[in-house]
Amino acid sequence: MQQTGIKRRGLMLVLSSPSGAGKTTIARKLLALESNLELSVSATTRTKRAKETDGTDYHFVTGDEFAAMVATDAFLEHATVFGHRYGTPRAPVEQALGHGQDVLFDIDWQGTQQLAEKARKDLVSVFVLPPSTAELEKRLRRRAQDPDEVVRDRMAKAANEVSHWAEYDYILVNTDVAASVASVQSILRAERLRRERQVGLSEFVESLREGR
Repeated sequence: MQQTGIKRRGLMLVLSSPSGAGKTTIARKLLALESNLELSVSATTRTKRAKETDGTDYHFVTGDEFAAMVATDAFLEHATVFGHRYGTPRAPVEQALGHGQDVLFDIDWQGTQQLAEKARKDLVSVFVLPPSTAELEKRLRRRAQDPDEVVRDRMAKAANEVSHWAEYDYILVNTDVAASVASVQSILRAERLRRERQVGLSEFVESLREGR
């Protein structure tokens, strides 16, 4: 909980993992539990799936629209994943951080690298690992939303994705979803208390010194 009289700058919480390791499930549960955490809605050129809503799950745009946003530096990060382009619109994130709102990102290592280059002080990154390769494949097949060739492609690329684990602040092996969510909440509580994020701390301490 934020201390009375102390303003805080929001943080960018990144969850990354190989597809199927559980980061999206963890993200959804975090959003339900953390009132000061909102999801960054990415723009994508990918086709909308049956249960997805434009503007809530993603901003679905054409290739030309995406290219125009890149040209005007409208993204904090952008990447191509499995043949589709994804990007994080800059303006809503910067506005949220300035108001003390934390923003959750469900992005890959490419996007995380770009965020680190542009806003490292605001970034808290967590890489989610599966308990085993066999369990990763089982989870991918359990989703039943991708054909076999897509599952094989995702498994083939998982090794490369996992190799970027050392670029992240925290590593989480997702054996149990509830435990993983609790661990990320602990990370959030600690990171929110970092001195550099409490932008009103100097004024608060000065008021204590003056007996106010």
